[in-house]
Amino acid sequence: MDGGRMPERAELRADCANCSGLCCVALPFTRSADFAMDKDAGEPCRNLLADSRCGIHADLRRRGFQGCTVFDCFGAGQKVTRETFAGRDWRDGPDVAHGMFQAFSVMRRLHELLWYLEEAVELPAAGPVRGELRRAADDVGRLTRGGPGELAEVDVRAVREKVDVLLLRAGELARAGVPGRREDRRGADLIGAKLKGADLRGACLRGAYLIAADLRGADLRSADLIGADLRDADLRGADLTGCLFLTRAQANSARGDAATRLPAAVERPAHWRPARPEPV
Repeated sequence: MDGGRMPERAELRADCANCSGLCCVALPFTRSADFAMDKDAGEPCRNLLADSRCGIHADLRRRGFQGCTVFDCFGAGQKVTRETFAGRDWRDGPDVAHGMFQAFSVMRRLHELLWYLEEAVELPAAGPVRGELRRAADDVGRLTRGGPGELAEVDVRAVREKVDVLLLRAGELARAGVPGRREDRRGADLIGAKLKGADLRGACLRGAYLIAADLRGADLRSADLIGADLRDADLRGADLTGCLFLTRAQANSARGDAATRLPAAVERPAHWRPARPEPV
C-alpha cells in the first residue's frame, strides 16, 4: 500500500451505494436454485434500477435470488467505479462497459487476496513470514491502483499462486499452536458428511467440499477454511472462533443461527435463524 499501509477492512467490503451495479451486469448466471432466471454476462439484471440499486434487495431469497445474497465483491465494485474509472458508468457506452467489466473481474480477485493477506499479517504466529506477507500485500495493492489497461494485463493466476504459498505457510504456523491431532482434509470430499459435534480444531480444510455437511456444534477453532465450499453446510451452534480465512461469502452460503460463533471480521448473515433447542 502507499507508504507501507495495509488495506483497511472497510476498503475490502462492498459499498453498493458507491458502485454502478457492476455485479448485476457484468456477471452471468443460470436459472437454478440460486437464481430465478438466466442472464448473460454484460446483460443488466431485470431487477437493477436506473440508480444502480436492486429493486428486490430486501426480498432476494424469497424471490429466488439466493445467489445474489451470497456473492461478495470484496469492495471491487466501488473501487472500479469510483477510482479506476473515476465515477464513470458502464451505461456510457460499449467500450466503457467492456473495460469496467474486465477491470471488475480482476479487481475482485485481487481484493479477495488482500482480504486473506490482511488476516494473515495479523496472525500472532505469522511472525516468521510477516514481512513477506506485508510485501505481498504491497505488491497486490499496487496492482489494484493501475488503470484499466494495466488491470487487463494482470495475470491473476500467477499472483494468486505466489500469494497462496505465503498464506499456506501462515496457516500452518497458526495451526501448529493447536494442541492434539490436526487433521489434513485439504480438498476432501465431505459433501453431506455427518460431522455433528466433531473436533476439527486446527484442521486443514482448504478447498474441502463441505456442501450440505452437518457441522452442528462442531469445533472449527483455528481451522483453515480458505476456499472451502460451505454451501448449505449446517453450522448451527458451531464454533468458528479464530478460524482461518473465512469470508462473508462462505458464511452467507451456509446455514447457521444465533449460537454459531464467528470470527470478528465476519458479520452474522441476516438470513440465519435464532438458535432453537435441540429436540429431545
